[in-house]
Amino acid sequence: MMDSKFDPTKVEREIYKEWEESGAFSPRKQELENNDQSNAKAFTILMPPPNANASLHAGHGMYTIDDILIRYHRMKGASTQWIPGLDHAGFETQYVYEKQLAKIGKSRLDFDRETLYKNIAAFVEENSGLIFEQFRRLGFSADWSRSVFTLDPHVVKQVFETFKKMAEEGLVYRSDYLVNYCPFCGTSLAELEILHEEREDKLYYIKYGPITVATVRPETMFGDSAVMVNPNDKRYKQMIGKMVKLPLTSRMIPVIADHVADPEFGTGAVKITPAHDANDFEAGKRHNLPVIRVINQMGKMTLPTDVLVMELEGMKVRAAREKTVELLRENGYLEKIDEHYVHSVIVCYKCKRDMEPMTVPNWYIKVDPLKPAVVRAVKEKKTKFFPKRFEQQLLDWMGIMHDWPISRQVAWGIRIPAWYRISKQEIGIGDQSNAKIYVTFLDKNKKQVSGLIRDLLQRYSLQEIKNGLQTLTAPSEAKYVISETSPGSDYLQETDTFDTWFSSGQWPLVTLKDDEYVNRYPTDVMATMSDILKFWVSRMMMFGLYIRNDVPFRNVYLWSTVTDGKGAKMSKSKGNVINPIELVDKYGADGFRMALLFGNGEGGKIPLSEDKVRAMRNFGNKIWNMSRFFLMEAEKVGNQKLVVGDESIREMDLKEEDKIMLKQLDETTEKVTTLLDKFRFSEAADTIYEFLWHTVADVYIEQVKNRSDKVIALSALRHVLLTGLKLLHPFMPFVTEAVWKELNQNGQLIVAQWPALAKAKYQDVDV
Repeated sequence: MMDSKFDPTKVEREIYKEWEESGAFSPRKQELENNDQSNAKAFTILMPPPNANASLHAGHGMYTIDDILIRYHRMKGASTQWIPGLDHAGFETQYVYEKQLAKIGKSRLDFDRETLYKNIAAFVEENSGLIFEQFRRLGFSADWSRSVFTLDPHVVKQVFETFKKMAEEGLVYRSDYLVNYCPFCGTSLAELEILHEEREDKLYYIKYGPITVATVRPETMFGDSAVMVNPNDKRYKQMIGKMVKLPLTSRMIPVIADHVADPEFGTGAVKITPAHDANDFEAGKRHNLPVIRVINQMGKMTLPTDVLVMELEGMKVRAAREKTVELLRENGYLEKIDEHYVHSVIVCYKCKRDMEPMTVPNWYIKVDPLKPAVVRAVKEKKTKFFPKRFEQQLLDWMGIMHDWPISRQVAWGIRIPAWYRISKQEIGIGDQSNAKIYVTFLDKNKKQVSGLIRDLLQRYSLQEIKNGLQTLTAPSEAKYVISETSPGSDYLQETDTFDTWFSSGQWPLVTLKDDEYVNRYPTDVMATMSDILKFWVSRMMMFGLYIRNDVPFRNVYLWSTVTDGKGAKMSKSKGNVINPIELVDKYGADGFRMALLFGNGEGGKIPLSEDKVRAMRNFGNKIWNMSRFFLMEAEKVGNQKLVVGDESIREMDLKEEDKIMLKQLDETTEKVTTLLDKFRFSEAADTIYEFLWHTVADVYIEQVKNRSDKVIALSALRHVLLTGLKLLHPFMPFVTEAVWKELNQNGQLIVAQWPALAKAKYQDVDV
């Protein structure tokens, strides 16, 4: 006899163990009723790899979409393969590790690069694996034996090969382009990885000879190359082309005219600092201005020799700003200060500190040759997007996407396979670009040493520098060799790593086995968060088309942010963060899964609350009680008397209410099947919920209770329940599998056949 209530805690772990041990998650062992797997159509999904050291958050719950699709197509007879994986998450993981170091009074600067990498690797290994166990708690039926880590040797090899191919074909270059750099995190970030924060700051008015300029950053004036005015601004027409004295220096700089100068901002005249402002950098290129960097990667001032106030040398930016203002005031250059100037500031998305725009030698990928193939594939519907509006978003992004800076100044990740020769021939005479390589290393006494390689080699051996190497910054014109291994003993390897998106962008190229590309590439679905459409989906498409000349997936399904029950973004400061595992422990995985889908539109915010999870748990309990009622009634008349099989039941002497019920079952089966094929998961969940609770339970079961022809009524009800369990299984796998067992069905529901669409037998029945 079934318990009076369904208790998920009693059965979920056992059911999952049975699924996994049966081999149901692996396409090689899937055996469906009356189905020859040798002829089965392949259906493949690649799991978006979560961070290796991550733990489950509410957003991960949306991987339920993948599981619904895999379970649905598995039941339809496909040879399904859901390949999981873990991402090394270079910048994010190193940031987390450095926070751990800070707790014991240490930092990354206490270690050479190789030791730091090994320490982070040990940290990741110790803290990884939890999220896969949590995914199991949610019922995800991935083939865990196929898991891929983005630092696995074969992944690293593929990334190397892609980079080498791109370099050989002229798609890779190095440049001192301006980047957004975070001195605290020690790395540059792409445009997509920065945040814009509105802030009130001081606006300083500084006299540059006869012209007064307005700026919020007086400390960068030591890198000024010009003063810019609008050519139509009558106030400055006589000054255009003349030279003015840069305060606190011996430098003379030109007054230039450019239409981007806003006559309404400040005095209409602005300082141009190409090395430390994105707009100024572009202006500098247009007017061929020198680029003078005055802030280094540690966020400290590095002044050129024509500066007359060298006490600023080595100061942190904020302190240097205050000192610069003090010096300007003392020397009569400060005209006034606007204390309440509101403007937008760029901050690091990770540490939330101010970013420093600065010129840093970076590795870039030319994207213009890669974009047309993506645009063409999208327009030709080789990859379809759900909801459809995201198709245009991707096309818009392709239209404005700039060359991609792929290097990050962190140790944790795939190291760029570029080598710089450090020999007397390279650094001694002639072109000395490699002599200007700047390195930081720990000497044999573990003391940090920095300087140009040509100077350091006067005091240290190259081997000692190699052994303690922390960072290397090579001029953009430095000579290098692309090689997976060292070309010789007199070479130093680039210390930058590939941007995580460069490696994860090749996910479809490293997850499948060589013999699987014939029938599993393109993969069938990529389901992921809409926020990373630009970061990840666009780049996977670029790499897939570039390397394999085909799109990496046929369909892309994008979901939005999981919010609290009121639609607000979850954050620790608001105290509204929902822990999925706590909800699963309390209400079961089915309730949590269904709560993410029920009542939500596709592509919109996904509100989640404990009340909703509890309601969906109650729905699972309703399914349990419906089946419990059936078994109690069937025992009274004798189970063996009930008719089995769709066709046999439809040939019985059915009442009108039975025919109505079976017609509604057929319509629901067709509707749910169609909705799943169209990636309308929420509507499919709503449909099966409405049918099972409000049609079967509220109406039909109440009719069955009063029937005298119990054999006919219960035979029809049994068929309705079994079909309903199949339709609901992809959404709520545990309770449906548990009930399936209670109904004494042969085999597991996870590999049962999806309900066939019945022939229209009751067209004349009035529902």
